[in-house]
Amino acid sequence: MKKRVPGFILVLILLFTTVQCAKKGMPEGGPVDEDPPKFLRANPENFTTNFDKEEIRIYFDEYIKLDKPSQQIIISPPMVPKPNIMPLGTARKDIKIEITDTLEENTTYAINFGKSIVDNNEGNPYDYFKYVFSTGDYIDSLSVSGIVRDAKLKEPSEVISVMLYEADTSYTDSIVFKETPRYITYSQDSTFNFSLENLKAGTYRMVALMDSNDNYLYNPKKEKIGFVEGDITIPSEESFELTVFKEQLEFEPKRPNHFKGNQIIFGYEGYADPDSIKIDLLSARPEGYRSRIIKDPVKDTLYYWYNTSPELDTLMFVVNSPKTQDTLIARMGNLERDSLMISTENGDLIKDFKLKANTPIVDYAADQIRIMDMDSTDVPFEAEFDPLLNEVRLKFEKKPSNNYNITAFPGAITDLFEETNDTIYKNMTTKDLSAFGTIIIDLQNIQQFPVIVQLTNIKGEILAEQYSEDRSNFTFNYLNPGDILVRVIFDSNANQKWDTGNFLKKIQPERIQYLRDTLEVRANWDQPYTFSLD
Repeated sequence: MKKRVPGFILVLILLFTTVQCAKKGMPEGGPVDEDPPKFLRANPENFTTNFDKEEIRIYFDEYIKLDKPSQQIIISPPMVPKPNIMPLGTARKDIKIEITDTLEENTTYAINFGKSIVDNNEGNPYDYFKYVFSTGDYIDSLSVSGIVRDAKLKEPSEVISVMLYEADTSYTDSIVFKETPRYITYSQDSTFNFSLENLKAGTYRMVALMDSNDNYLYNPKKEKIGFVEGDITIPSEESFELTVFKEQLEFEPKRPNHFKGNQIIFGYEGYADPDSIKIDLLSARPEGYRSRIIKDPVKDTLYYWYNTSPELDTLMFVVNSPKTQDTLIARMGNLERDSLMISTENGDLIKDFKLKANTPIVDYAADQIRIMDMDSTDVPFEAEFDPLLNEVRLKFEKKPSNNYNITAFPGAITDLFEETNDTIYKNMTTKDLSAFGTIIIDLQNIQQFPVIVQLTNIKGEILAEQYSEDRSNFTFNYLNPGDILVRVIFDSNANQKWDTGNFLKKIQPERIQYLRDTLEVRANWDQPYTFSLD
């Protein structure tokens, strides 16, 4: 006797068979569309003269969108206010440009779309389409080109705007802060070359700007700038090079804030050597009043500490830098202060072991600190105090593959409030020499001394550096394995550091040359490299 198959199982079998058949018969689809949109026509036509319309239509063979139009579309000279450009957010087969203001007479306008025009489905870009028209009888056809660089980085971190200002009788250098340029273009994505086209003959000033808010105006607090010294006369066959840099602004303190008990924060903008900043209390001081300034290791912030709190709701201070003097007021609250706590920072074969405190260190006793190696032998050391960073550095000869026990006995550290440390025990281990690599660099064709040779990681953070007034060979030991960049700073003022530029003072930044290739540091390996400088 045959057993009957339950009905629900038959249904499952049929469904499974249907799905399998459907899979076998599913079409695979056609090839992926890799073609960009095609320009069909424009109304008025491209390169129209005697232009007097209020609207432009540009037609394509398929639906298109505008990708990042505010960043990609450049109009030279700028129209103020900017025209309305569509589509925005939706796809259509044309670009509509509504001109909202009267255009200048006898002027050639160029609307460069960069890579903003993409097809709706695959996002294939129609690169660098440009619509040009003139309100006069002819189209201006002159051009200049060049390249932009970053003063400090191997290459610019973003697209750079390159601008021309007419160098007429009304031109002043301050124009970059308050007026839009006559012509503008962008550096290309990977090569950072640029080309300014459809220019009329004349005399100009050329400026490059890392225009973070796309308003064609220079904001020195946030943006980088570069410039060509002197006038540029067009037509010109010269290729121009511009180097953008971040200006070093003048020191400007901000309103102080009561942060914790016996501690006031003074934030600031700009630059000044922290050692040169003086903060003095103008309000009445209690008897025995003492203060200290500590620099935040990361932020532009100074911490003003005091041992005894004035019984006042507000305190008045004078802040002096080498070039400025400011009077500031801090409102006080009832806040508890921190008690002394000591932290440590282990060193290595090069870096020093450090004792740090959360309150201001005012004294240290080296005879209350002891260092012993793995053989329980006392290790001689020197103690060095940095009041600005509020740390005591222990300098001693360190050997590879060794253990060091550091003990700070009570009374080794005394803070502003006469508190002292409890006993501190720390262990520090040094790596074997085989864990490190060595880079030996021979620089050829050095045209200018002194130079600073720096090794950085890929992010541009300095790992090691050496200064030279005459030698061309540099050996860097005890490097951790990994990729590094090498840059050479031509220290023209011999102050042993890199100096940026100043636009209004017409000072270019000190030149930096990166060696072309990324180097690999390999453990237990000495690697010699020879480079010829430009």
